[in-house]
Amino acid sequence: MPARSTFIHLAGKAGILFGALFLVSVLLAAIPGHHAPAAPAQESSTTSESQESQPMDHGKMSRMDMEDARANEAHAVHDMTPGHMDAHNLHMHVTAMRPETPEDAARANEILTQLRSGIEKYKDYHVALNDGYKIFLPNLRQPEYHFTHYWNGFLEAFAFDPARPTSLLYKKTSGGYKLDGAMYTMPKRATEEQLNARVPLGVAMWHLHANLCMPQKGQLQNTDWSKFGLKGSIATQEACDAANGRFQPVIFGWMVHVYPYEDSLDKVFAMHHHMD
Repeated sequence: MPARSTFIHLAGKAGILFGALFLVSVLLAAIPGHHAPAAPAQESSTTSESQESQPMDHGKMSRMDMEDARANEAHAVHDMTPGHMDAHNLHMHVTAMRPETPEDAARANEILTQLRSGIEKYKDYHVALNDGYKIFLPNLRQPEYHFTHYWNGFLEAFAFDPARPTSLLYKKTSGGYKLDGAMYTMPKRATEEQLNARVPLGVAMWHLHANLCMPQKGQLQNTDWSKFGLKGSIATQEACDAANGRFQPVIFGWMVHVYPYEDSLDKVFAMHHHMD
């Protein structure tokens, strides 16, 4: 194989791996509500649908990362439930709304036009699956399911195409899934000005999980989750050190939901979709 082809092949594999690891972190924070127990989540069932739909490649994450991820699944999805997420939450950082300008509204409508056009075909969720979107935690009961495309998430770290979201948002129906919206992502190191340049802060609030204290490796099963994790009371380095935990000031990545079939910008860029 020519050297250039070999390089492209290796670069592609590296990009997919990076995107997968990034998206696992992002989506653990983005899944909406689930009233799950505090213990680490169990492996999904081994049905054919479950195996094909799981977005994580467990073999590509360190053991400690996987333990942390599983321990936080229940907390993350519960924390994002409408009525539970608070802009002043100890573990949530939300961008401040700026005064909306005519330029913000024009940019938002441009994003909506491109998004609607780009995801129109995904009203048939089978098309989304065929195009590489994977259902995140399909066996976990949720009011809203994320169908995630890892390559799109990798690309969003570098360039923004409104027609190419990281995730599609669906509600489960008796016959399958109904398309409701989409999710854009950015790396956790992105500045508010970079977020504003992508989706204006005059119409939308991006959110990010922060101030996480996790127990030491091997102690997850006996952890007091009222203190640790995304719902825990510990939210500072000092308190985490005193509890013999592992502190992370910023976790996961930035995200913003978009509901393009709503009739006003405040509903389109709402933190959560209204429940029918």
